[in-house]
Amino acid sequence: MAKTGKLYLIPTPLGEEGLQVLPQYLIDILHQIKVLIAERAKTARHFLKATGYPHPLQEITYFELNKRTDKAEFESFLAPALQGHDIGLVSEAGCPGIADPGADIVGLAHRKGIEVVPIVGPSSLLLALMASGMNGQSFCFQGYLSPKKPILAKELQRLEQLAKKQDQTQLFIETPYRNMGLIETAIQALHPSTRFCIAADLTLPTQYIRTRQIRDWKVEGYPDLHKRPAIFLIYHK
Repeated sequence: MAKTGKLYLIPTPLGEEGLQVLPQYLIDILHQIKVLIAERAKTARHFLKATGYPHPLQEITYFELNKRTDKAEFESFLAPALQGHDIGLVSEAGCPGIADPGADIVGLAHRKGIEVVPIVGPSSLLLALMASGMNGQSFCFQGYLSPKKPILAKELQRLEQLAKKQDQTQLFIETPYRNMGLIETAIQALHPSTRFCIAADLTLPTQYIRTRQIRDWKVEGYPDLHKRPAIFLIYHK
């Protein structure tokens, strides 16, 4: 009976110029793997090539995992591990399973008795929280908020109340091309004393991180973050 392979959770850079933050041991493990689960095979191939992958890329088996993937396919994604092959799970950017569809695969791996091995790498959520100066003892990631401004304003005010009531930092994200609309709505809808952090292009040369009270954002203004990946945080105490 073949020894069961492992499922390695492999973080990827947060942008084109972020490769330098990956630890060497991550790259060493990646270079031994020939089965990858990724949101897009094209992106995964680009990542492998950028790390100096030592094997021909055509030897890699890719399974695509995204919002269009039928969950009935998940069993086949993990079949190589049951045959003794290690598998790498990668995200489009950052950590697999965090704001990423990989969590379902990880859950199935546990049920099948496949060892799950998380690898150290960049997490935009934790980096933003670290740099925000907000409460790192109690925090909650809310994912995406509504793209509709009237609903978005109410959701932001709800998070503001949660932050105040529970002494808890609230984190959320937005599709990069909607960043400016979210920022403008937050500055209009939130209380003047609420602290609002914008953390964009984390680990990249263009990194931008600022925490200000809403009243200060109104005076100082904010940069153009259109189409730049960002994390947003609210805290009110």
